Amino acid sequence: MILQLAYYGDPILRKKTETIKEFNSDLRQLAANMLETMYAEKGIGLAGPQVHQSIAIFVTCVPTYMNDETTLPGVERIFINPKILSYSEESDTLPEGCLSIPKVSGLVTRPLKIVVQAMDLDAKTFTEEFVGYEARCILHENDHLNGKLFIDRIASRSDRQNIESKLREIKKKYSFKS
Repeated sequence: MILQLAYYGDPILRKKTETIKEFNSDLRQLAANMLETMYAEKGIGLAGPQVHQSIAIFVTCVPTYMNDETTLPGVERIFINPKILSYSEESDTLPEGCLSIPKVSGLVTRPLKIVVQAMDLDAKTFTEEFVGYEARCILHENDHLNGKLFIDRIASRSDRQNIESKLREIKKKYSFKS
């Protein structure tokens, strides 16, 4: 089932998520629905708050882009209660976008390599190193679990100012009326 996205301006995107304690069929169904939604929206990652769930889960499927312009399909990953254990000092700056902030992108600097500890759907803990674009995606999704958006990490003041009007439009178009 495709889930409804939360868009920029929705307060759920700015809240720190709750730790997941129950690993059950509802959580499995949520993860499956999140993957389906991510693919339907042509994304490579999706976090709980983006589908109105203030819980510590995100899903990814990051393709590998080869030098010869070949793209290899990604591996579906589910991260529950993740923690970033370490970051490389080496970083790069690349454009990022977000399903919750349509048609907006900006340059964000992130570490090239990270080590993540998380749980899977069977409540088993795993620790894994990620590099490059996959590390960037995981950091982006993990930010969602802490109420941060990629636009908060745009370093250039002029880049930030350039997207302000688009952010106001998104907020006006998608924000729910309380």
